[in-house]
Amino acid sequence: QVQLVESGGGLVQAGGSLRLSCTVSGRTFSSYAMGWFRQAPGKEREFVAAISWSGGMNYYTDSMKSRLTISRDKNKTTVYLQIDSLKPEDTAVYYCAARPSPNTGSYYYTVPEYDYWGQGTQVTVSS
Repeated sequence: QVQLVESGGGLVQAGGSLRLSCTVSGRTFSSYAMGWFRQAPGKEREFVAAISWSGGMNYYTDSMKSRLTISRDKNKTTVYLQIDSLKPEDTAVYYCAARPSPNTGSYYYTVPEYDYWGQGTQVTVSS
């Protein structure tokens, strides 16, 4: 069983920054890609950022691309999402996700492509 635990969310003023973390544990695969998604109240879960197992490939949603940085540590067990210049419309629950990835340079950006999900961390941006 694979467990994902997010942290780093909270209440922040508009214009501020947050760094979200997602730690993977349990019976992990030899290589896995990871992604971040978010879900605001009454809305569908949407893609935010993705990173390959190698860490060399990443992909961002166009609407936030200039404000995001996704990275993973050398041990490949933790993925980070830096969000800068936060806006009230960024308020949502942010989820990390993981899936096996035999191709270490691949990333994935749709909900159905991921097998494992964390419980989410709340990000609230005040105006």
